Amino acid sequence: MVAPPDNDVLWARALHVKHNGSPALSGVSLGVREGEILAVSGPRGSGKTTLLRCLSGQLLPEHGEVWFNSTPVHTMGPLTRERLRRDRFGWIDPAPVLVPELNAWENAALPLMLRGTRRRAAKTAALEWLGRLDIGDCARKRPHALPQAERQRVAVARALVAAPTVLFADEPTASLHRADRAQVLRTLTTAARSHGITVVLATHDADTAGLADRTVSLLDGRRVHTVHLPPVTEPEGRAACSLSV
Repeated sequence: MVAPPDNDVLWARALHVKHNGSPALSGVSLGVREGEILAVSGPRGSGKTTLLRCLSGQLLPEHGEVWFNSTPVHTMGPLTRERLRRDRFGWIDPAPVLVPELNAWENAALPLMLRGTRRRAAKTAALEWLGRLDIGDCARKRPHALPQAERQRVAVARALVAAPTVLFADEPTASLHRADRAQVLRTLTTAARSHGITVVLATHDADTAGLADRTVSLLDGRRVHTVHLPPVTEPEGRAACSLSV
């Protein structure tokens, strides 16, 4: 094994993953610099979620390497990877996954309380993030009493509350309306830059990818550098497609 460059907080080399016998990732390599917001773009089914799961230690690749701060994640045992995700990583799903028995601020504060932070301090931090996301008045409501957009904001607050080293956001605003989507993305990217949080953001939306410092594109589980699709008005017989991987 060769350690990654010092300025890459995350580094992956030649990742291969199959789902039900079909390739999900085929030789994907990339590096993510410290404090960078990296968008992983591509259509649905291109391998974005699989890549994020590998980088975050949720899924071990069948072949290839994943490194975090020069430490090999792909050789860690399950408990070590679980601690890494708890202590250093944040995660946002496309749809909110909240604990139904906890209210909004308790859900947002959960990462801090799992680390042993005192309840009062965890509550203060959670309320601050809920306020930044304009749902401070929902702090005592349980998930079933909140609309989808507000539940997703609670999930975003939960991902940011502990100031993770790396935040993985898998289509984090897919369930939101356009206006809500823009505000949540602004809050997320502004918070990441001000706190020095590295973000790996999976999206199929060009506007969302435009907020990132850099974009990596996937197509059918492979890294794609340029894609030129023929315009709709191209005369028959002259259409051309240029693809490099």
